[in-house]
Amino acid sequence: MINRRTAVAGLAAAASILALSVPAYAEGLKIGFSQVTLQSPFYVQLKDGAEAAATAGGDTLIFLDANGDVSKQNDDIQDLITQGVNAIIINPVNPDAVIPSLEAAASAGIPVITVDRSVNGGGVKAHIGRDNKAMGQMVGEAVLARLKADGIEAAQIIEIQGDAGGSVMMDRRDGFHAAFEGTGHTILAGPYAEYIRANAVTAMQDLLQANPDVKVVYAHNDDMALGAMQVLTENGRDGVLVAGVDGLSEALQVMADGGSYVATALNDPKYLGDVTIQVAREVAAGKEVPAFVDAGSQAVTAANVAEFPRDALFAEFRPEVLGN
Repeated sequence: MINRRTAVAGLAAAASILALSVPAYAEGLKIGFSQVTLQSPFYVQLKDGAEAAATAGGDTLIFLDANGDVSKQNDDIQDLITQGVNAIIINPVNPDAVIPSLEAAASAGIPVITVDRSVNGGGVKAHIGRDNKAMGQMVGEAVLARLKADGIEAAQIIEIQGDAGGSVMMDRRDGFHAAFEGTGHTILAGPYAEYIRANAVTAMQDLLQANPDVKVVYAHNDDMALGAMQVLTENGRDGVLVAGVDGLSEALQVMADGGSYVATALNDPKYLGDVTIQVAREVAAGKEVPAFVDAGSQAVTAANVAEFPRDALFAEFRPEVLGN
């Protein structure tokens, strides 16, 4: 029987041998991408953005979907190491579980960067993402301003959460809570709906029955928030305010149409994929990059919703990053 210590040692040993044959990189890089899942529209668009950027630059992107499985993700990363990629992008299922794979990649001399979700304990050249805590706080402040404008001083707020233990979930939760510190409003922690609209619909049905006095629903992404809004509409509760994160174009359209969707924070996934490929090229060339590359965000409310293109699945937001 092979235990975890033996398996990790084997990975590192194999990687050390591969390190001798990793080619010098110039043009036509081979970049590996281990994605947490494709069950979320955001992650599908992130993949599309990365693939488009790689193709435009003459590089090959090898994309592998872990489908939320820690073991599969580690196997996928080992596969990328075996293929001798020039750089590896990881969006981790779990921030701790990929550490053996980071060690194996380091032994092979292959630089690793993370996107959207970070890992614990270092071992990566850079993390590309957005400040999810700031995004949660932006949305919280917009909701708070709306409650104040409506003269509501003690609102009951339901929070539909992302994934248990996820760094994005915790940051979006903590940022939103920070906006309400010292106020008379109450935030009720709802279930983890895994960023999936159908799960949020089911959750909201139970939450509405248990909390008929709810004034606000905040979800950790727009897809879940729109699922909650569907339930509210079906139950004649159009006056309940709804807010999310990610800048889903559908959410912006509801906002533009004058609905009760009060705030989101932009998180253009295609641009995130584009920036990630740019950083992968830099680290593959041995260049120094910032430890955190912020792809940028902005709060969207009814006051500024008209400023952002929303022809794609997510509203477009492409601030200057890395001098591009």
